[in-house]
Amino acid sequence: MEERINQVEWDAGLDALKPSRKELEHGLALHSESLVFDSYALGIYPQGSEAWRLKNAEIIKKKVGEGASAREIGDLVEEMGQVKNVVDRQAWEDYMKIFDSSGVTCIFQNAGEENQKPMRILRRLARHTLVTDFGKDFVVRAVSPSDILKAKKENKHALYLSANAVPLVLRWESLESELDFIHLFFQMGIRMMHMTYNRSNMIGSGCGEQSDTGLSDFGRAVVKEMNRSGVIVDIAHSGWQTSLDAAKVSEKPMVASHSGCAALNNHYRMKPDEVIKAIADTGGYVGVCWVGSFLGGDCNLKAVIDHIDYAARKFGPDHVAVGSDRTATIQRSPSAGFKLPEIPNYPRGRKGWQSLWPEPVSKGDKKKVEDSWLTLSWTNWPLVTVGLVQRGYSDDDIRKIIGGNVLRVAKANLEGSDYVPPGRDL
Repeated sequence: MEERINQVEWDAGLDALKPSRKELEHGLALHSESLVFDSYALGIYPQGSEAWRLKNAEIIKKKVGEGASAREIGDLVEEMGQVKNVVDRQAWEDYMKIFDSSGVTCIFQNAGEENQKPMRILRRLARHTLVTDFGKDFVVRAVSPSDILKAKKENKHALYLSANAVPLVLRWESLESELDFIHLFFQMGIRMMHMTYNRSNMIGSGCGEQSDTGLSDFGRAVVKEMNRSGVIVDIAHSGWQTSLDAAKVSEKPMVASHSGCAALNNHYRMKPDEVIKAIADTGGYVGVCWVGSFLGGDCNLKAVIDHIDYAARKFGPDHVAVGSDRTATIQRSPSAGFKLPEIPNYPRGRKGWQSLWPEPVSKGDKKKVEDSWLTLSWTNWPLVTVGLVQRGYSDDDIRKIIGGNVLRVAKANLEGSDYVPPGRDL
């Protein structure tokens, strides 16, 4: 086998799965020819060149010296990380290598903050738009499944955008005015939104709260407006009762884009069978994430396959996908003598409002969780397909799980949207 990007992580993934040579070769060939659609990922952020890192460290040092706030520094650091793929040649070359090596056609890209303020969401949306504007010979911003199919045919990649929150006016003057930003963000390319993010909001209860009062009356109106606009309802970070209520209201397939099966690990970010069935009954799917502490068991790539296998066998292969919830990079050793300037201390600020991470019911073995990152490298995506070959799934069912189901749900949510041109190829 040829040398791969992140070879150490690849070898760890192989060791976790232990496929036969026949299973490995068949899985890799199937992965290469298939349309692979990650149902939720954080993105690809290589280190970038030493010159780029040095320049930006100096900028941060200067800002700190000027007395910039923790929020200002945080926004600056995040922007540097997300735009370097466009403006730094080394980062762009690594970006392309990572995307190609993953075999992933399209990422359902986290392009919005876990915050309902439209201006906060716009920051990440703008940066990923920049990447696809200037990198369109390699990666396109898809607005419908047909764009993703076209990218696969042309040997390109695609980003399909998620907002991570429902953008609201937050003036609470009228129901109609409060919903106004949902369709506007659809028009800017957003195709999926989290109903809640760990904490409760005016829509419903978050999965991190001790109580779950379900979907509010306002939340029901939000679901209907998302259905009307063509935005996928995502309950990955919502409470279980809120998820059940959303499934009753939604007239289009809804999803838990990056979650898993509570039956295998009783963690608040996982979904119990009752919720997964409710999602499946809408025509949607649960996307299995790659977070070791959420997965439990071996907390590694094998555990990912275990969750996929459980959901597929119990609810059908039409209702499971793979939502890694991972970022990807290449670590490069610095040149001799290379040293970043020391950044002066500055206020880090309190924990963010949405960062509600209660002690989970089941964390999994601490040592296994610590070691899990090796096998759960995003560049190990082809090994998910290999793992499904090992479990005896047909090629057709594997194609559904690794991309077809996400594509189907994306299309179903666009059908009948008030903002899709009549006759447009979806």
